[in-house]
Amino acid sequence: MKELIGQPVDRVDGRLKVTGKAPYSAEFPLKNLAYAVAVQSTIASGRIQSIDTHAAETLPGVIAVITYKNSMSLHALAGGSDPGQGKFGERDLLPLQSDRIFYDGQHIAIVVAETFQIAEHGAALIKVDYEIEKPVYELEQALQDAFQPASALGGGEAQTHRGDAEKAMQDAEVKIEQTYITPVYHHNAMEPHATTAEWTGKKLTLYDSTQSVVGSKNAIAQILGVHPYDVRLYSYFIGGGFGSKGFTWAHSVMAPMAAKHVGRPVRLVLSRQQMFTSNGHRSRTIQKISLGAGKDGKLTAVRHLTTSETSFVDEFVEQAGVATKMIYDVPNVDATHSIVRLNKGTPCPTRAPGEAPGTYALEVAMDELAYALNMDPVALRLVNYADKHPQTGLPWSEKHLKECYERGAAAIGWSQRTPQPRSIKEGNLLVGYGMATATYPANRSASSARIQLFADGHAILFCATQDIGTGTYTILTQIAAQGLGLPMSSVQCKLGDSRLPKGPNSGGSQVSASAGGAVWAAALTLKSKVIQLAIADKKSPLFGQNEEGIQVDGGRLFTTSGQGETYQQLLSRKGMASIETEITTNVSTREGAPPPSAGGDKGGSGKSPDQAKDQQSPAVKADEGVDHKKYAFHSFGAHFVKVLVDPILGTVHVDKIVGVMDIGKVLNLKTATNQIMGGMIFGIGMALMEGTIYDPTNGRVVTRDLADYLVPVNADMPEFDIRFIDIPDPYISPVGARGIGEIGITGITAAIANAIYHATGKRVRDLPITPDKLLA
Repeated sequence: MKELIGQPVDRVDGRLKVTGKAPYSAEFPLKNLAYAVAVQSTIASGRIQSIDTHAAETLPGVIAVITYKNSMSLHALAGGSDPGQGKFGERDLLPLQSDRIFYDGQHIAIVVAETFQIAEHGAALIKVDYEIEKPVYELEQALQDAFQPASALGGGEAQTHRGDAEKAMQDAEVKIEQTYITPVYHHNAMEPHATTAEWTGKKLTLYDSTQSVVGSKNAIAQILGVHPYDVRLYSYFIGGGFGSKGFTWAHSVMAPMAAKHVGRPVRLVLSRQQMFTSNGHRSRTIQKISLGAGKDGKLTAVRHLTTSETSFVDEFVEQAGVATKMIYDVPNVDATHSIVRLNKGTPCPTRAPGEAPGTYALEVAMDELAYALNMDPVALRLVNYADKHPQTGLPWSEKHLKECYERGAAAIGWSQRTPQPRSIKEGNLLVGYGMATATYPANRSASSARIQLFADGHAILFCATQDIGTGTYTILTQIAAQGLGLPMSSVQCKLGDSRLPKGPNSGGSQVSASAGGAVWAAALTLKSKVIQLAIADKKSPLFGQNEEGIQVDGGRLFTTSGQGETYQQLLSRKGMASIETEITTNVSTREGAPPPSAGGDKGGSGKSPDQAKDQQSPAVKADEGVDHKKYAFHSFGAHFVKVLVDPILGTVHVDKIVGVMDIGKVLNLKTATNQIMGGMIFGIGMALMEGTIYDPTNGRVVTRDLADYLVPVNADMPEFDIRFIDIPDPYISPVGARGIGEIGITGITAAIANAIYHATGKRVRDLPITPDKLLA
């Protein structure tokens, strides 16, 4: 059979998207639909003294105005901090429940009207008087109040100590100590956050832009006080999330609140400006890094002390030191995290949370150490190469980072680089080369998948995960088609419906390994069931054959001698309209993760009648027979960058990026390349232009749209050279693939910063690296 897994096939949903037929959450046509607009506070701290809604309520076309005075009561969300089980973005601030204001842009009212324009007009008519308190909105304002949390997202440890880093630093022959600062970043997904809600009696239907169809459904149901089985959530297509849609935010609760209040379906879409206050952001970080090493470059100590921001209504830790404990072989490590409460909305995961800002600081520090040692930056990393996980001592499931360094260096022409800053020119431009290591955990969680094979020979795959624009529809179709021996055109993939068998949330780069493993097991199990039908059927040309000797290709079952029949012939003769299998794989690779649930689907379809037998199939046994506690699961890579700097203007152009990634088996070369390229573009923005600015007088966001918040555009694009080691990881999942969505942004910002130093001799440690900083 032709290999489908790994091939650069086009997206199966591509035509829907380019023709505008892919339905997003704000595009479902519902009868009698009303439109809601959120009203937001204009102060950062205080209370509402009075709120005058009369003008809005009497505006023709306005149906209702909802505030804390007439809102339904909500319920605090119980449970842990795993977004897959439901995570509300602001634990202690359920919407429209009190007069208390904790940050500028906090939702304080909803205006519901016959049209969006009327609702927007009504929102502008609401007058609010406040009792204003002095806000705290910058880290430096409250460093004395910083505290160290015991745990971070997902229940992982927030503080890491290994050996005696303080003494080792004192004894080190060579040391560097520097502070690195990253600003607030906003996700700025193309699709705004949006929720459409419709009640039918006690049943609630939601169309929500989310990275977790099951988790968001569970969270919203709990907050509203509704049984999860009475809530169904659809999220067929998502126009990007980057972590901001991994949590449930106030608007996703306010839409069903408004729909219940007016007795009609309601749609609530946030504006671009509202997305700068209401749906999280990446925390600003102050990272103090100390590296101690011998004169041979061998690290003896690393101290990585991170201070970041959280809100007054929840705790979020930007774990910038999470990669520091495992990326290099160092005997003495302190990686600690402190947080400061500010009058801002709660931060949340942003693509590669922790690792992205953390690898920026660590990998720039490594470059500084390389210069202090007069040592090649690649050689320094090889001296400190970790052959096993330094913190746990576990062997890596797979690791080919040395090959990444070697191939990347050759592709960029690293051997031709002269190490002295400002030593290479192209015309009047300064040329710089930099590199950095990339890494991200290889996560996998419990997942279910159901496949139904029909008598006409086509199959449908069902899984309650989602495609956030990364190509999940495509890779799962490839996996199912290859497992069943069908062409991709005969397989349909259905995602984005919370009633389907429970799949993973799109966070932590886990969908490929999690849902992919379940789909592969389901496909092989279903194929085995059909083969068993054939060899037990006296009318089949395969009667009495051994299952091991039967292959399937193009939907036809056959032996090596060529005798056989098609799925269609077999099922039609047996009078079966279809045959199906549902599989749950209970596997977790996340460090410190709680034991996985025992299968089933809270709010999903539940187990099929055959599932108990399916769970004993060889496909599932082979997968779950691996003791995942015996291995450390991480992906690795290397970025090499060439930049051109104008010494007069201080402008920087990233000329070329080479990225070599070790992410296990590549499931689709085209979508994988796209993902790494997207991460690299994130890194360009992070290094050179992005950063949210707040008004120093009142804490309001100044850069509140894409006219002021700069992101990379086509003119900023370099030459991309993206490569993969493409060696399957036999322990992560049956398909051998580790997640790819986030590793591309780790290390790339540092590689750009290191290249700029090589070009200019100026080390900028406070991002972004703008022309004024290079000319200062």
